[in-house]
Amino acid sequence: MTSREASEKEAGAPPRLGIGMIGYSFMGAAHSQGWRTAGHVFDLPMRPHLAAICGRDETAVAKAADKLGWAAAETDWRDLIARDDVQLVDICTPGDSHAEIAIAALEAGKHVLCEKPLANSVAEAEAMVRAAEAARSRGQLAMVGFNYRRVPAIAYARKLIEEGRLGALRHVRVTYLQDWLVDAEFPLTWRLKREHAGSGALGDLGAHIVDLAQFLAGEPLVGVSAMIETFVRERPLLSGASAGLSATGGVETGPVTVDDAALFTGRLASGALASFEATRMAAGRKNALRLEINGEHGSLAFDLERLNELSFHDQSEPAVTAGFRRILVTESEHPYLDAWWPPGHGLGYEHTFVHQAKDLVEAIAAGTDPAPSFADGLQVQRVLAAVEDSAEKNAIYTPVPAPSGTPS
Repeated sequence: MTSREASEKEAGAPPRLGIGMIGYSFMGAAHSQGWRTAGHVFDLPMRPHLAAICGRDETAVAKAADKLGWAAAETDWRDLIARDDVQLVDICTPGDSHAEIAIAALEAGKHVLCEKPLANSVAEAEAMVRAAEAARSRGQLAMVGFNYRRVPAIAYARKLIEEGRLGALRHVRVTYLQDWLVDAEFPLTWRLKREHAGSGALGDLGAHIVDLAQFLAGEPLVGVSAMIETFVRERPLLSGASAGLSATGGVETGPVTVDDAALFTGRLASGALASFEATRMAAGRKNALRLEINGEHGSLAFDLERLNELSFHDQSEPAVTAGFRRILVTESEHPYLDAWWPPGHGLGYEHTFVHQAKDLVEAIAAGTDPAPSFADGLQVQRVLAAVEDSAEKNAIYTPVPAPSGTPS
């Protein structure tokens, strides 16, 4: 314990939770915002301390540390894991490194937060789950970062479904549409290479909507029938660094080895039907994640581009006045919102990462299992694998291996 930490303890301040983050681009910046802000909004039992950030480029990671508020920078993730001031490792790297880093961090006695999708294969995800289960017996916790669960409107939709407001579910339909790959001259970044990303729109966007469908329904998908397509099969090679969803290409080209779009149907364990569409080729759609759930007693609908709103239809109302009504999810009684602004003052995308940090810190302090767990991430990975398997077999219905438990 440093002298500063000793004085903080004497003053009655909550103990520090040292965060070490690997990766500093799009997701790294979003996670940094969450860690920086959570303790200033919520009364947390532990105070997140941005101890160190890691990236391979020494100059770039030092610049990121200064910009994003990290106390130190490392260029080797093994060195970050070994730091005494890091108790939690936050993994914001491409999927091909998730398993190696997460398993090493858990075995080193660290808590772990890993960005979605959990891994690039079912086998890697299974290994991560085994490591998380072993670490849990030693007191370390692991969570996968499906941040859209932390949108207050989605969290409230889950509550309404749990309360039975929709009754038995009949249909779940979810789409996630983006357009940043419409231009055939967009360069061949890591997200377009299977060896790094695992899959394309399926893993990048499909993982989110599969998780949301299972989270809201409270039950797993048990089978799928799918089609996937790559519309642009050659793209310019990178001519410089890429950042987020932007990059610069050169003259030479290389093969795209992931999907541009995935379209699939599915069946939930209860028998409810589900449909999914994930694409990065929908011109005019920037981040259009939309879902609708229909049950015997009503329906819910949500659009991420209007993320402070939830649409609800109560089937028990008289037909002459019935219809979808808009719920503005900004009241203090709504999930997460008791710590934010007065009613009507909406939140945005970045706040999902603040809520993610809050939930994980509280779970660590209480010693309770955080959600979504690595097991939940594995279940999503099994669905993605079944989608690819089905697509390879001309959309034949493909069962999803049974999970060990209900999605948390």
